[in-house]
Amino acid sequence: MAAAYIVDAVRTAGGRRGGKLAGVHPVDLGAAVFDAIADRNDFDTAAIEDVITGCVMQGGQQTMDIGRNAVLASKLPDSIPAVTIDRQCGSSQQSIQFAAQAVMSGTQDIVLASGIESMTRVPMGSTATLYMKEGLGNYKSPRLEEAYPNVMFSQFMGAEMIVKKHGFSKDDLDQFSLESHQKAKAATEGGAFENEIVPVEIETPEGNEMHKVDEGIRFDATLEGIQSVKILQEGGAITAANSSQICDGASAVLVVSEKALKEHGLTPRAKIVNLTVTAGDPVIMLEEPLFATDKAFERSGLTIGDMDVYEVNEAFAPVPLAWLGHTGADRDKINVHGGAIALGHPLGASGTKLMATLLNALEQKGGKYGLQTMCEGGGQANVTIIERMG
Repeated sequence: MAAAYIVDAVRTAGGRRGGKLAGVHPVDLGAAVFDAIADRNDFDTAAIEDVITGCVMQGGQQTMDIGRNAVLASKLPDSIPAVTIDRQCGSSQQSIQFAAQAVMSGTQDIVLASGIESMTRVPMGSTATLYMKEGLGNYKSPRLEEAYPNVMFSQFMGAEMIVKKHGFSKDDLDQFSLESHQKAKAATEGGAFENEIVPVEIETPEGNEMHKVDEGIRFDATLEGIQSVKILQEGGAITAANSSQICDGASAVLVVSEKALKEHGLTPRAKIVNLTVTAGDPVIMLEEPLFATDKAFERSGLTIGDMDVYEVNEAFAPVPLAWLGHTGADRDKINVHGGAIALGHPLGASGTKLMATLLNALEQKGGKYGLQTMCEGGGQANVTIIERMG
């Protein structure tokens, strides 16, 4: 089977809900990262055979195939097709995997994987609740209700279930959250994000400026401050401070074949060595990365000891903590530049966003293998393993 390579990976800096990216249409966020791929890589972009875009809330400004609209708004040729997909929080990680599968199968040679999500302009859950308010029905069908009677599929409840199942305390979650902010602060101040962040022009009362620093980072975060945030459910441990931040952003990863590398003079930064997706319990929901990782290692022949860096999405602090305990992974290698608790989780854009961060961290540390995984609605999880080139 042919190999798939990553040539480039970029992302916008995260914008808080109602924050610096609130004035930017999500189509234009996507166009910004597409433009960056074109600007940073010296090849004829008309050779891109498809764009696969992850987006979870496909309503309002994010409808009508937002991936295609972002192509039309960008400097990419109008001849490039695009499709928009939804695997919940793993949508754009799945876009990477679909792109890699297209290349590995030999059916395409250059595919742009991407993700777009403005959680300010198309709020989380709005694509369900607006229809319900208009009397247009509920996503939960009679047969689904029969299979899961009186169950509200809730990521928040799933996070609380993981806390109890794995025996975490609120202090465990809060300490992990503090570390996320501290690592993100150090990465920002040390320039670790400079090669992955695409500046986006925004309007401010003081005039136009370039947004290029993740807005959610608490540069002055303290454990006491995080501990002071109220719990969201009586008797629970989850708070807004130990959960991922609502975020606006876009990201993109250029995936190509060996043939494309030679024909277009491109330099690979990483080789994709494993693609895994699994599903399990849709109620606890967020625990599936643990078991997806097991399957990825079984299929690849690699082990946790082979991995130099791992990105495990911080949807809620108990998820990466449970993953660490299950895999026996080194805590010093997880989310080394901070995670979604500090940097934000722009739903459908997070998969390609994490890949940009993983790839750069792997290069900066001189490591060989990197692993990325994330929990997803419906009890699903993707795992992608890459090998650094050069």
